[in-house]
Amino acid sequence: MKKHNFNAGPSILPQEALEKAAQAVLDFNGSGLSILSISHRTPDFDAVMADADALFRELLGIPENYKIIFLGGGASTQFFEVPANFLGKKAGYVNTGVWSKKAIKEAKRYGEVQVLATSEDRNFTYIPKGFAIPTDLDYLHITTNNTIYGTEYHTDIDSPVPLIADMSSDILSRPVDVKKYAMIYGGAQKNLAPAGVTFAIIREDMLDKIARDLPTMVDYRTHTDNNSMFNTPPVFPIYVLVETLRWAKSIGGVEELYRRNKEKAELLYAEIDRNSLFRGTVEKEDRSLMNICFVMTEGNEDLAPAFMEFAKSKGMVGIKGHRLVGGFRASCYNALPKESVEALVACMQEFEKANKR
Repeated sequence: MKKHNFNAGPSILPQEALEKAAQAVLDFNGSGLSILSISHRTPDFDAVMADADALFRELLGIPENYKIIFLGGGASTQFFEVPANFLGKKAGYVNTGVWSKKAIKEAKRYGEVQVLATSEDRNFTYIPKGFAIPTDLDYLHITTNNTIYGTEYHTDIDSPVPLIADMSSDILSRPVDVKKYAMIYGGAQKNLAPAGVTFAIIREDMLDKIARDLPTMVDYRTHTDNNSMFNTPPVFPIYVLVETLRWAKSIGGVEELYRRNKEKAELLYAEIDRNSLFRGTVEKEDRSLMNICFVMTEGNEDLAPAFMEFAKSKGMVGIKGHRLVGGFRASCYNALPKESVEALVACMQEFEKANKR
């Protein structure tokens, strides 16, 4: 039976990238050695790093005055590295869920944190808008997609202070005006690569603002000055990231990914809104294209375990909602084919016919 991978992360990757990675595990670039056991100080891997930089720049339109680095530690490490490098006196944060809260907690270790807006009052079911941004902040931090609750920024906000964004779960899913951001970072295990590598895109002038005496590995300049090679980088995830970027370019780049992502999301949200057994959980204007959350309608909550088992029997993988919100979550990342969403919709329709009251 075909499996449909809706896992929230680590998540589905393009088949082409998986096949290239599988071959490279056995023989990387005709070297007779595995990508898992080559030295990162070789011309072959230098070329991988150069391709990672060039493809990222091309696909996202990253200007020359931005540095791209690849690190370990996940986005959770960036939660403290961002303020360690850039928080001098005061920073602003928007609280849109669990990952925002974690970032806020870490930032408070380094200076004053102003939570400028929050959606916690309605259990993070919307994106706050129209809030004031003080001009005396060192930076403003946002989380562009909220995997647990299923909300997402659909436009790049304007900020009078440096804007820093955690784009772990929606990078490359839509066009982004990189010039509006001082820094974009994220774990790669949603849309780019296996777990193990974190990307950071940093405007060069931000590096001049680092004033704190930092441990060597925490200082962004360590990595920008050494092209992410100060120490051994996450070799295999970076290789898969490059193959994923190649795939994205081959199908038409970010514009095509965005078209596909909208098409998939519209298909599934339409069924959620139509089906008498299911309902969405967040404000419609802020619905995520990446993480589509839904629950049973009132009076049908007892059917949730049965639907979970039915969906599994139809090959659906990873649709259980996060433990904090329950229900169901279909993560529709870039590499998820439309056919998988169509299969989930058919599954929901079949379940409705058998259980409609």
